Amino acid sequence: MAKKRRKKSRAFNQDMKNRLLFAFVAFLAVFLLLIVNLILINVRFGKEYEQVVLAQQGSNSSPIAYRRGDILDSNGTTLATTKKIYNLILEPKNILEKDENKEVTIAALKKYFGFSDSDINEFLKNTESYYEIAKKDLEYEQVKPFKDYLETSEGSKVRGVLFEEKYERVYPNNNLACHLIGYTIGTNDGQGGIEGAYDRYLNGSNGREYTYINDDNSVTKSIETPVNGYNLVTSIDANIQSIVQEKVDAYMVSEGAANVSVLVMDPKTCNILALYNSHSYDPNDAYDIEAVRYQFKTDEEFEDFKKNATDEETVEALAKVWRNFVVSDVFEPGSTYKTFTIAGALEEAVVDENYKHVCDGGEQVDTYYIQCHIAGYGSVHGELTLSQALENSCNDVLMDVAKQEGAEIFDKYQKLFGFGQATNVDIPGEPTDADFESVIYHEDTLNVTELATSSFGQGVCVSMMQLGTAFCSVINGGYYYEPSVVQRIEDEKGNVIDNLENVLVRRTVSEEVSEIMKQQLFMVVEQGTGQKAAVEGYEIGGKTGTAEKLPRGNGKYMISFIGFAPVDDPQVVVYVVVDEPNTPDQSSSAASSYLFADIATELFPYMNIYKTNDNYDLDTSDTPDEVATPIYDGNAPSDDVAGGEENPYVSDSDEPTTETTEESEGEYTEGEYTEDEYSDEYSDEEYYDEYSEEEYYEEEY
Repeated sequence: MAKKRRKKSRAFNQDMKNRLLFAFVAFLAVFLLLIVNLILINVRFGKEYEQVVLAQQGSNSSPIAYRRGDILDSNGTTLATTKKIYNLILEPKNILEKDENKEVTIAALKKYFGFSDSDINEFLKNTESYYEIAKKDLEYEQVKPFKDYLETSEGSKVRGVLFEEKYERVYPNNNLACHLIGYTIGTNDGQGGIEGAYDRYLNGSNGREYTYINDDNSVTKSIETPVNGYNLVTSIDANIQSIVQEKVDAYMVSEGAANVSVLVMDPKTCNILALYNSHSYDPNDAYDIEAVRYQFKTDEEFEDFKKNATDEETVEALAKVWRNFVVSDVFEPGSTYKTFTIAGALEEAVVDENYKHVCDGGEQVDTYYIQCHIAGYGSVHGELTLSQALENSCNDVLMDVAKQEGAEIFDKYQKLFGFGQATNVDIPGEPTDADFESVIYHEDTLNVTELATSSFGQGVCVSMMQLGTAFCSVINGGYYYEPSVVQRIEDEKGNVIDNLENVLVRRTVSEEVSEIMKQQLFMVVEQGTGQKAAVEGYEIGGKTGTAEKLPRGNGKYMISFIGFAPVDDPQVVVYVVVDEPNTPDQSSSAASSYLFADIATELFPYMNIYKTNDNYDLDTSDTPDEVATPIYDGNAPSDDVAGGEENPYVSDSDEPTTETTEESEGEYTEGEYTEDEYSDEYSDEEYYDEYSEEEYYEEEY
């Protein structure tokens, strides 16, 4: 019996061991599972739970500013950046706690920051304070020597000195490409240009530093890292921009005009290489009232304005400076528009290269006799081929070409070339499709008179961006691209976030017509009205434009030239518009052609555009100008511009103005749009035309 009991006992003990082992393994598995879950919870929700704990322990927090992204040109040159600056903060309570620390700290403050004894006494008079601002907006170079000193044995005794860090937006090239870049209010509120259009990419999100007291009265800090903004790589070439600005500024000093604007584009892609308006500003101080000096005839008037102007008047004057004429304003282009009339007629085979027409000085159209510009010389062109008509900029021939096209075909090519619609350029301030549509005549409004005048660019209104983009398509094989500035978005480490591909919208003309147009435009410069735009040794194509401004007969003109090189493989387009050149006879001024040549002389070598003829003998002394004879010969209709009184170009024409020199008469005032088209911030300012960030991205992206 005893043996049996022993066997049962051994069996019982083994069974218990197995059960205990199973329990242990199960407990261990549960324990490990809990640990894994705790780790996962900490990874996924640790920051959130940490905030709850901080809130329960009486914490305080302060933001850590993110860094706004940089804007770079196509070569990596910095156009806009953000630098860190520092406020020097003193803690009198801690400085005064020990005499030894006090002496070392005061000596260091005097040595590295130039404080006097009276300064120090003023900072330390509130002996219980932990926060006194001693200096603001110190740069790193001013702070570094002191920080290096703190690393020494003597410097380690310094107490109660710290630095608050913040960022400041900086434009290292001052006014260079200001209308392309824009500016910021504060550090991170982008306004105008790239700064406004790409605000959401340039901005990041703030981090936060949390400080709280533990149960044992020790201090613990927790940091949430800020996310910096993206950098933008643009198509702007700072060197090309510098060439343009230097040449325009020199012209404004030597000759003067109401305004000069220049647009430089890559014709293969419609990327913008440079853009300049002669009345510029420094984005580092966009509210500097000195920028509006050109709006006044005399220094006395300007000084009176500075002293007595209301805030509203000041912002209105500044808004004229900020406004980007190339993108936002419309005007009658004049004869540059003939390029598109002829291109459309060739594409539709309405005319061919063998076409001829006799210019007898003008055409009777309905009740109006509309003159050719040659009438200003008391002459006629006689019989001209299509190419000769463009070379000589003959209104008479162009009216006949448009007549053969008819309203339907003529309007078809207006639309194909993008007139009457926005280009969707990635710079804010462009009018809407509806705005543009109202300032040209369409098929239903192109009666015989409007068709005739539209053929040579009077009565229709365009922007420089529209015409420049359309012109690129004529010479690049007929490819119409959306014009653009920003090409790539990168993070702060240079990783590409997004490559912004060029957007091909449509074909305008065939390769064959494009080749014909390039040769005809070459002949304009070779032996036509564009000879004064020629540069020795280079094959250049282009077209002059001279438009009589409103009201008709006032002697004021818009002079323009758009050209490209080389003719066989265009690498660059330069569009120059001179508004009311400061000359006795504006209509005969070749200001835009001369300015084009001045820019091209320096630009072409920089862009490695080579000469094709070193023996080129350039003499334009006898070259006639394209005189803009009043087309109606004093009998102009009261509403001969599309849109009538609603056209901003029309409503702008009757305002009193001043020019850039004391000898000038009148004042240049740029176009206006209705109040509801302006950004919310400037909704009561008639001259400021930029979308808000939300409106821009809702429409564009």
